[in-house]
Amino acid sequence: MSEEIIHLNEITRFFRVGTEVVRALRGVTLSIKRNEYVALMGPSGSGKSTLMNLLGCLDTPTSGSYILNGNDVSKLEDNDLAEIRNREIGFVFQTFNLLPRLTALENVALPMIYAGAAKPKRLERAMEVLHSVKLTDRVKHKPNELSGGQRQRVAIARAMVNNPSIILADEPTGNLDSKTSIEIMALIEEIHKAGNTIILVTHEEDIARHAHRIVRLSDGLVASDEINQDIRTINYYQTH
Repeated sequence: MSEEIIHLNEITRFFRVGTEVVRALRGVTLSIKRNEYVALMGPSGSGKSTLMNLLGCLDTPTSGSYILNGNDVSKLEDNDLAEIRNREIGFVFQTFNLLPRLTALENVALPMIYAGAAKPKRLERAMEVLHSVKLTDRVKHKPNELSGGQRQRVAIARAMVNNPSIILADEPTGNLDSKTSIEIMALIEEIHKAGNTIILVTHEEDIARHAHRIVRLSDGLVASDEINQDIRTINYYQTH
C-alpha cells in the first residue's frame, strides 16, 4: 500500500467568465501521506477553494493528474466521481450542511444509503460514530434542537461513517464561538490520532497551527509547504 494517499501533479483549473479566462490554479504539485494532518491556507482568490473542490472530487482539473488512494480521478465522469467521493472522502463544512427534517442519527446514516448498506447496519454504524463524538444522548434530536457545536459534531460523525480515507474539513470552526472551536479542533485531533488523514482548509492562523504541516497558496500556486514546528494540541477528552 502506497504511503501517499494524494498526489497532485501540475494541476491547473481555468474558468471562463464571459470573455475572460480566470486561472484559479496554475500548476499545483502536492503530495499528502496517509495519516498526515495538513492545513491548507491562502487569502481570498489564492485558489484555496478551487483546490479543496478538486481534492474533494467535487470538480475536475483543466490539466494535470490527481491520484487519490491509487486511482487517477482527474478524468472521471460525474457518476464515478460521486462514487469515489462517497467512499474515500468525509466532508465537514463550516455551515454543517445537515438536513433539517432528519434526526442526528438519520443525518449521520445518510452516506451509508448511497453506499448501499442495509438499514440495520447503517443505524448501528451511525450510533457507533455518534457515541465516539459524545452525542449518544442526542441521536433523536433534529439540527434545530442542537447547539452549533453539537451540529458540527453530528457533521463530523457523518463524515466518519463510511470509514473514508480522508477527512476534508472546510473552515470547521467558522460558525462557532472560541470555546466550542477548541472542542471541535480537539475532536479533529483525536480523529487524526486514530489514524485518519486530515486536510483542514482555513484562513485562521491559530486553527492552522493544530495541523502538522501547513501548505500556503498564493495566486494559484503553492507559495510554501512547511512542517509546523508550533503544533497546538488539545485532548478532546479533557475538554469534556
